[in-house]
Amino acid sequence: MKRISIIGGSGFIGHNLALLLKKEGFDVSIIDNLEINNLGSIEKNENNLPFPKLSTLILNQRINFLKENKICLIKIDAKNHKKINEALDEIKPHIIIHLAAVSHANRSNVDPHKTFENSLVTLENVLDYAKNKIEHFIFSSSSMVYGNFKTSEVNEDSICSPIGIYGAMKYSAEKIIQSYNQAFNLPYTIVRPSALYGERCISRRVGQIFIESALNNKEIVIDGDGEEKLDFTYIQDLIQGFLKIIRSESSKNQIFNITYGNARKINDLIKILGNHFDNLNVTYKKRDKLMPIRGTLSTKKAKKLLEFQATWPIEKGYVEYIEWYKKIFKLSKN
Repeated sequence: MKRISIIGGSGFIGHNLALLLKKEGFDVSIIDNLEINNLGSIEKNENNLPFPKLSTLILNQRINFLKENKICLIKIDAKNHKKINEALDEIKPHIIIHLAAVSHANRSNVDPHKTFENSLVTLENVLDYAKNKIEHFIFSSSSMVYGNFKTSEVNEDSICSPIGIYGAMKYSAEKIIQSYNQAFNLPYTIVRPSALYGERCISRRVGQIFIESALNNKEIVIDGDGEEKLDFTYIQDLIQGFLKIIRSESSKNQIFNITYGNARKINDLIKILGNHFDNLNVTYKKRDKLMPIRGTLSTKKAKKLLEFQATWPIEKGYVEYIEWYKKIFKLSKN
């Protein structure tokens, strides 16, 4: 039984991934301080979430699922070199999945120091342990590393020219990990997701913002004209991609786009949302210049080396997400 430690694993991606890996028979542990976009930050609503009661309910649901599935959650700050290394020394993982980060572009631009500490300091601390002790280091990067797409579709060999703090930090992290492979022969895999959505996310991604606004009869504000395309990816497709990576030797020392693999217009989400809510109030504003213009991330490499195949188009995944959100919203009103 492989032991897998997920750093920053109580977040949106991490807890969903931990639940899947536990179900698949892995010995899973999570290391997280529960502060970044989590229970610690929501007490004072540091991120100015518009519906903190709803977000708290979602976070508690995450923790309850982890407890019910007997997934070990160790509350340690990965910025603390001594404590994170001691914890990992006790666990002795075969595989480390590093998710710790400020996973929000706008917040990263507002507070670069906090982003650096929680994205790169945590990474170096974990790499310092991993360099001679584990079989596989897996890192969650972002489609933001590509910057403005020069073509409607990019692949892993496309030139990366990130815009803003978040994309630059992710790309820096990729280069640091590759340098550890060069210096210490550390086997790694870098994952580039895009436009994620799904159950128990509080990160204020586009899909979540639209649903919460509809539920609360609030205005839905779209940056730009809504015709811009994003490679919307349901969380279940992403975590299946991680599972393929863990199980495949071909994944080592590689970078993979793990997305749905077909960009869709932002307005397409609005159309789906309109099938579930009456009288949506949608307005459009000038887009943020620090948000790159993106499109489709080719998944041909993942299909070839990992036999990865996304199965959740927005007509299926976003509908599932909407129905879940309606249920959790009703609970928050009780």
